[in-house]
Amino acid sequence: MQLRSWTPSRREIMEVGLASVLAAALAPRLAMATEETVAAELKKLYGDKPMAGGKIKLDLPEIAENGLVVPLNVDVESPMTEQDYVKAVHVFADGNPLPQVVTYRFTPQSGKAAASVRMRLAQTQNVIAVAEMSNGALHTAKAQVKVTIGGCGG
Repeated sequence: MQLRSWTPSRREIMEVGLASVLAAALAPRLAMATEETVAAELKKLYGDKPMAGGKIKLDLPEIAENGLVVPLNVDVESPMTEQDYVKAVHVFADGNPLPQVVTYRFTPQSGKAAASVRMRLAQTQNVIAVAEMSNGALHTAKAQVKVTIGGCGG
């Protein structure tokens, strides 16, 4: 059996080159959410409902040496009774490819409105949590996480 070597045509090389240039040019614009993107997502979810501060405790490192595994603990102050409980907590990051990181759903049977996750953060950015209460009230908390590159700043 004889193997023949494949030599790409000029047209194939041009097509691959053009696709690469186009992808490189569009990637920065498509890759990251912004504060405006997060605001638009929140408006889509809640319209113009007011959001109060407080009730949410975000436990995040101020500096994350590895953006691939950033621990996040969310705890919402609530009695978690049939009359007063946390329905959901939505977590957003304004510098990730998709702004919504995670959503937690709770019921009075949850006992406590608390959850933990390890998330990826692409760069230094804000992490925003919104707690949706059973009475329709919204509470929010925000923290900035500085993501370093190789532990040397960034």
